[in-house]
Amino acid sequence: MGVLGEKRRVAVPKRFLEEFGEKLVIAKWYEDCLLLVSMDFWGMLLGRLTGGSKVVSLGVRDIERFILGSAFEVIADGQGRIIIPEILAEFANLNKELVFLGLGDRAEIWAKEAWGKRARIVAASTRDFIEDLAKK
Repeated sequence: MGVLGEKRRVAVPKRFLEEFGEKLVIAKWYEDCLLLVSMDFWGMLLGRLTGGSKVVSLGVRDIERFILGSAFEVIADGQGRIIIPEILAEFANLNKELVFLGLGDRAEIWAKEAWGKRARIVAASTRDFIEDLAKK
């Protein structure tokens, strides 16, 4: 959990700073949340998203526009806080309460209310997916 200050400043959970470092990349992500990753992981992620293809298809260009075009480098201050750029805060409908969701090599930043809704969808679909796997 986090609290977004009036200047869109938020403290990044300590474990993410320890894993990712103080130089981070924040960008638009899917399902109306934001992505937070280390600088090192950022380059690898872009290769994965675009398939490392030299032929730039419309789908790859759209991924680049959506994610790459929205990316900002941010540096945590001495108290572990970053400022979320206004355009990203608006995209994710961030207000006061935030949820940082750790996903191994990356984190997602959600508006608390949006994550609550999404978490219910994830719980239902995950249950169905696991049931299907168990049948095989």
